[in-house]
Amino acid sequence: MQTTSGTGPIDLGIVEDLGGISVIRGGGNRRAWNGIQYLQGMSAKNVGSTALSINVATVPPGAVAYAHIHDGFEVMLFILQGRVKHTFGENLEKEVINQAGDFIYIKPGVPHEVFNIGEEELVVFVARSTADEWDKIINYPSRYRPAEGDQ
Repeated sequence: MQTTSGTGPIDLGIVEDLGGISVIRGGGNRRAWNGIQYLQGMSAKNVGSTALSINVATVPPGAVAYAHIHDGFEVMLFILQGRVKHTFGENLEKEVINQAGDFIYIKPGVPHEVFNIGEEELVVFVARSTADEWDKIINYPSRYRPAEGDQ
């Protein structure tokens, strides 16, 4: 088993390597990072990709994915279910609200914080232009993030 720091194990046994196409049926086991639940997804760690990774993220109602920056990679999101608010930019002063059916693009280096503002789980398809999953994410100051030791 492989892991990404703080997210739990990656089950290599569920990946079907068909010689040019790899398959994970049913999305794989759930893992967590920064208040978000993820299906196992695909990355360099389980399918050997070199330039991208994908996942499905689930955020409970009222939950916050604390402020962070994607260091050197792009992210595209498709909202499958729910409503989300992103605060973003310097000091998180800008805001945008999206809902099911919306696409979102986040440029590398843009600070942002994610809030599920709906009454149901937020479910999002996530595509990254890196095969490293969360290895290139940097925390950004957030008034919502618990202090070290309070988590």
